[in-house]
Amino acid sequence: MKVRRALVSVSNKWNLESFARGLVDLGVELISTGGTYRFLKEAGIPVLQVSEVTGFPEIMDGRVKTLHPSIHGGILADRRNHEHMKAIQELGIQPIDLVVVNLYPFEDVAERRGAGDDEIIENIDIGGPTMVRAAAKNFEGVAVVVDPHRYEGLLEELRAGEGALSATTRRDLAMEAFHHTAHYDFAIANWFSSQADEFPPYVMWDFKKVQDLRYGENPHQRAAFYSDVDGRKNLLSNIRQLHGTHLSFNNLLDLDSGRKLADEFTLPCCVIIKHNNPCGVALAESIALAYEKALSCDPASAFGSVIVVNRPVDEQLARALSANFVEVLFAPAFVEEALEILTQKPDTRLLVDEERRRNPRGMFDLKRVQGGALIQEQDSDSESRDTMQVVTSRHPDEGEWGDLIFAWRVAKHVKSNAIVLAKDLMTVGVGAGQMSRVDSARIAVDKARHPLAGCAVASDAFFPFTDALEVAVEAGAASVIHPGGSKRDDDVTRYAESKGMAMVVTGRRHFRH
Repeated sequence: MKVRRALVSVSNKWNLESFARGLVDLGVELISTGGTYRFLKEAGIPVLQVSEVTGFPEIMDGRVKTLHPSIHGGILADRRNHEHMKAIQELGIQPIDLVVVNLYPFEDVAERRGAGDDEIIENIDIGGPTMVRAAAKNFEGVAVVVDPHRYEGLLEELRAGEGALSATTRRDLAMEAFHHTAHYDFAIANWFSSQADEFPPYVMWDFKKVQDLRYGENPHQRAAFYSDVDGRKNLLSNIRQLHGTHLSFNNLLDLDSGRKLADEFTLPCCVIIKHNNPCGVALAESIALAYEKALSCDPASAFGSVIVVNRPVDEQLARALSANFVEVLFAPAFVEEALEILTQKPDTRLLVDEERRRNPRGMFDLKRVQGGALIQEQDSDSESRDTMQVVTSRHPDEGEWGDLIFAWRVAKHVKSNAIVLAKDLMTVGVGAGQMSRVDSARIAVDKARHPLAGCAVASDAFFPFTDALEVAVEAGAASVIHPGGSKRDDDVTRYAESKGMAMVVTGRRHFRH
């Protein structure tokens, strides 16, 4: 399909001048509207105003300008249909072969602080999406461009093809165009919904593929990672893979868990994740020592794990890591000596975090269920010490407070029912995902490799009975933190009192199913 005539009407004028000049150099006649017309004229590029084509002026402050048979007839006429071509010839309508349109910046305006409803609504484009959809529908004879990043490649193809675009290119452009208008309508619909209710009657999500994955949870399942189109950042945004094979579905699930847990702390922190649960977490004065402490919690489970650290990987840490099999190592930086050591392991994926933006607040979690989805706010808040209540006569000393808050923040990221034992700012036992809390307590104690005398115990939800706490106390626990809220809270508190424990109640639970 040879391009002889193009309609150009864009809000985003990035790289437009060079593209328009390239089209003119190829002999393409340009038609344009409003601000785009003035932009091209001021740049000295020959262009016709839409009103010269339609014989009708732009009206209503530009709300109506391209909604005219002389425009849409030229776009929608099926070049393969003799009657279509005969009709536009009799009516004096010339075909339009290329539509270059991007839409009013609705999302930018809607997100701008202080923008009023009238301004936001005025940025709902009508003529633009209509032209884009018309051109995309008629991709057999018309090309449509909505992304300025496409301009350079299209000029190269036009030059190489003596002014023609291939059928494959036109179909790809049509797909992009329909996604573009679908997202635009999605953004508008969600804005209207957000005005109505905190959890509106309709919610839509728009995702864009970031990369294919080796496979899903199991090798027979295909998988890919998609990012939220509206999200300012995602799990892999500004992340560089320095070494190793392709990431898997399970790698990304574990990486997400590890990053969220590491974000709870500012001290040097190491998080070791296996099957979406932490099997070792520690804080220390150096990142190498944090890893040593975290690994000591459960070294058997750490084999083939995902590890997240919040400090650069130095040579000392790299040597310690090289003694084990690590699936993924995520860090803010790697010193050169560390890379020389770690790249000897061909299957270890090394990821460097170059993302400096904070996570936006108020995001929703979506969990798919049969025929629908469960949507909730993210559990992103962490309780501080001054919001907690000591309910026993013995108060924690400063060391115990540190271990209690550390254990509490870790428990938030352990699958329910969660029991975490901690001492000296490291996990010494983790019980996860059991149907009863007492079983989680037994697992945490049974897996412990360190002496438990004086350790802190955290429970992600209240103790429905004293049994789970009894298991921890018999193993040596001296302090406990939990949300409270059980009908038997008094029994649990009396039991802790009788054992000389310090008990802290947070008032908020953190289930993680």
